[in-house]
Amino acid sequence: MFIDPITGNFYGYIPFGDIVFYLTDFSVIAFLVALFFTLVVYLTKPEKQLEAQINDFDKFNIVSLKELKIRRLMAIICGISTAFAMLTGDLFDYALFLAVIGISNIGIVSAVKKEWVLNAAYQYGIIAMISSLPLFGAAGLILAKTGTLSILELSKTAHDIFYQKIIYAVGMVGETGIAPFYAAKAEMFKAPGAPYILMIHLSSLLIIIRTAEILLSIH
Repeated sequence: MFIDPITGNFYGYIPFGDIVFYLTDFSVIAFLVALFFTLVVYLTKPEKQLEAQINDFDKFNIVSLKELKIRRLMAIICGISTAFAMLTGDLFDYALFLAVIGISNIGIVSAVKKEWVLNAAYQYGIIAMISSLPLFGAAGLILAKTGTLSILELSKTAHDIFYQKIIYAVGMVGETGIAPFYAAKAEMFKAPGAPYILMIHLSSLLIIIRTAEILLSIH
């Protein structure tokens, strides 16, 4: 199979109805990495959060427990969606996981009750909603052209879907790939309770790598 040189050894697949997870060296390792950081977030109790005032001129902010719990919940949802996105073998299911990751990323950012942070969350939300069109549209175009959305099947036979793959990549970038840039724009690392924002960067990194793997596998 064409998929083997890119993802490593292929160990099989696990069907759950319409959702099929396939196991390779790459998918298993990426799944375990995402799952590990999700467990770290889960075990990090928000009521134990500490705030630090780095400079004398910085304003010391107290974050409410309710706000931290919302951010923690969104980070857990983001981590779980990222973990299973690493295993899925269907382009449509992968797009669904990307949409959930995008929603949870918006939730992580918008939970911060700061004007500049909420502005960044609003702008990112607009981009994510617009990007859902090329993301799911490309999946539909690939299905119409090839008759399947299975990554395993698409990797077996050559198809002329170059432009559809470009559109799919554009949708991915808008849905999750640009999330770290909006987090940086909102200066989330300086916002109170910022550690949960690290899940945005981890998910975006893994999604970009997984999307590259998928687009190189299907041809």
